Amino acid sequence: MPDDAAARAAAEARAAAEEESAFSHAAVDPDVTAAYGADPDQVIDFYAPREALSPGGGPAPLVVVLHGGAWRAPYDRRHVTPFADFLARRGFAVANVEYRRGGVSIPGQGAGAGDVGPVAGRWPETFDDVAAAMDALPALVREFLPQADPRRMVVTGHSAGGHLALWAAARHLLPADAVWRIDRPAPLRGVVALAPIADFTVAEKLDVCGGACRQLLGGEEGFTARLPYADPALLLPTGIATTLVQGRADTVVPQAVVEAYADAAAKAGEVVGLTLLEDVGHFPLIDPAADACAVVAEEIAQLAW
Repeated sequence: MPDDAAARAAAEARAAAEEESAFSHAAVDPDVTAAYGADPDQVIDFYAPREALSPGGGPAPLVVVLHGGAWRAPYDRRHVTPFADFLARRGFAVANVEYRRGGVSIPGQGAGAGDVGPVAGRWPETFDDVAAAMDALPALVREFLPQADPRRMVVTGHSAGGHLALWAAARHLLPADAVWRIDRPAPLRGVVALAPIADFTVAEKLDVCGGACRQLLGGEEGFTARLPYADPALLLPTGIATTLVQGRADTVVPQAVVEAYADAAAKAGEVVGLTLLEDVGHFPLIDPAADACAVVAEEIAQLAW
């Protein structure tokens, strides 16, 4: 086998093993679930901190988790509940947010030619939900998670959820006619985006998740017009501390996507942290059994305090 073919085979094997490990953990039920809207997907799972993290045992920093899965319906918040529990066992209070995802099947988006697969996301419902959840969180935390300090809130998200985390921190930069726009920066300590789909133009060129960005914005017809409302790379500088965590061996969301966002931030006069992990792919960042997950928790702690 030629060297390049052998390298590709090894990379594919490693990626498959990483994904299997990340999805091997049993789902962890939350302490309480609260609704932020009437739709069944408009809910937030809350996890109380399992140990005291704050000096003197005071309220714990709140970590808001936005799950990935290419904004597609088959991937819901349950697959990141082991990650949410991992953070709770590290002493954080955790809010694991669900939101509406794409559920309509379209040709050519499955595993092979002619297959049928789910569209990525819903326009505008996916964005409606993230904005509504973030706006509802302070009151819900006071009612359902009194162990949390919403004044020390960090938003994290993986893959498509990383996109949503960056977007949630940039709502004050949305076009004036955007219904999700807020008048001032969100009261966040920071954002830790994990292998985020952070630059839609680059992601589309690389066909990340089978054209998921284009699907999220309503297909070819809506993509260009809706970019200013959805693409984090166009919503800078946020003025909110931001760290990107990326595996160098990630073949799902390649390193070039996060580097494009970091470059856009620099051009806008904002420096974002970029932590690149050697020999790490896409899924170890949310896998409690992986060393990369501990790195993520440390990055969150750095901003929470």
